[in-house]
Amino acid sequence: MASESKHNCENCISKAKGIFCHLEHEELSEVNNHKVVNIYKKGQVIFHQGNPPFGLYCIATGKIKVTKVGNDGKESIVRLATGGDVLGHRSLFSSENYSASATALEDTTICFLDKKFIIKAIQDQPSIALNIIQKMSREMGMAEAKSAAMFQKNVRERLAELLLSLGKTYGVKEAQGLKINIKLTREEIASMIGTASETVIRTISEFKDEGIIKQDGKIIYLLDEEALLDVANISF
Repeated sequence: MASESKHNCENCISKAKGIFCHLEHEELSEVNNHKVVNIYKKGQVIFHQGNPPFGLYCIATGKIKVTKVGNDGKESIVRLATGGDVLGHRSLFSSENYSASATALEDTTICFLDKKFIIKAIQDQPSIALNIIQKMSREMGMAEAKSAAMFQKNVRERLAELLLSLGKTYGVKEAQGLKINIKLTREEIASMIGTASETVIRTISEFKDEGIIKQDGKIIYLLDEEALLDVANISF
């Protein structure tokens, strides 16, 4: 009984950021009755690139990396997702196979809803469609900004911009600075900004020497966001 209550849509800690945030009690109960709750351990794959989609994945808790393997066999991180985000929506509505894979970065709880129910829910509740469109629009905007940065900015600028973006999404204010509450390997960071891991390590060391950031294992703290803004040549 406690487990059922824990995974009830109305009690979900990510409800306010999810696509069902505007639904009333009865509609939420309908979603609750149709979903399948899955718990993924760190490193487990939610779906693989090239597989057909059968429904929609709603992240309740945890963090996910979405990765794509190119024609050269190299894997790159397309985006990161967290509580309130959805996965598989583009492939689901375009009736195409997954263009990327999704892997848990930490223990993650995900609710799966099959395609038939999602289509009916959207027809009955247009607000769901609007919320999905908003999420897809934000993702497209982020993808366009990332693509532009790859061509227009050097590694220092790209890394500074990534750190600011991670701080904005995963940042937790602490006495020693803004803690980026997500653990990424240097290889994963390198993948996200299109460079080699050795270059990331060197640039991070430069930022540390300049007093812009500090490290505690894989955890990075932003000490001087204004300096990072200057390096990144952007303004939030």
